[in-house]
Amino acid sequence: MKIFEALRWASSFLTEYGFQHQPIAEILLKHYLKIDRSKLFQMMQDELPQDVEQTFKEAIKQVSEGVPVQHITGFEDFYGRKFTVNEHVLIPRPETEELVLGLIQRIDKHFADQQRVSVVDVGTGSGAIAITLALENRKLDVTTVDISLAAINVAKQNAEKLSAAVRFLEGDLLSPVIAEKKTVDVVVSNPPYISEADFELLDDNVRVHEPTLALVGGISGYELYERLVAQIPNVLKKKGIIAFEVGVGQSERVEALIKGEFPHANTEIVYDINGKDRMVFASMI
Repeated sequence: MKIFEALRWASSFLTEYGFQHQPIAEILLKHYLKIDRSKLFQMMQDELPQDVEQTFKEAIKQVSEGVPVQHITGFEDFYGRKFTVNEHVLIPRPETEELVLGLIQRIDKHFADQQRVSVVDVGTGSGAIAITLALENRKLDVTTVDISLAAINVAKQNAEKLSAAVRFLEGDLLSPVIAEKKTVDVVVSNPPYISEADFELLDDNVRVHEPTLALVGGISGYELYERLVAQIPNVLKKKGIIAFEVGVGQSERVEALIKGEFPHANTEIVYDINGKDRMVFASMI
């Protein structure tokens, strides 16, 4: 089987299972052949090694059964870097890159005259947010918190692999930071925000293969925001920033929660590249 034939077979096979217009086969072939996209196109007429063909076909069948392609390759790209992922962490999404970019821009403006800026990332998962912040802005002192030790271990692997200086704490939301009696300049979080009812409607590749702990935010989907916002006054400095990713349609209620604790904050609801309300930022004045 030539490479172009393998891609055509995989596309036809996956289309039957509803995976239209997704470059899954291309991602897998690049992974198994250890080549980039331009090299793959140059090799279209080349024969696929027999062992790679067999592994590739098995992987395509796994995808058709709901296994995320990222769990097969073991990584996901985020902000130009490869992050290790597995069943213990949420696979980083492109919209979270927009949260990181928006936060970096606001930190640069809000703390322009400050030498060091302390950040805590709540519910770090793979570490994508915390590690990216630490690598993109060297004046940030970044701490992460997660309730899952398995997730922390994945995030630590990523920090080590990417040479990021990040501190890790295990615990529930901001509780470990409060226990240390520390204060920070920035609180950022992409917490679980899917309601229990909506969780049951998710595609199998998310509902079955990604950690429920990282997806479900209680009965309403707002439970983690409510608890986290109530804790933030214990740790946030007077001139601080709050940055949340939210589910579609949740931004106004989350903004109201922040306003309830910080009535004088400048709050912003920001829409992502797809026109969905996805981020809420608050700057203390």
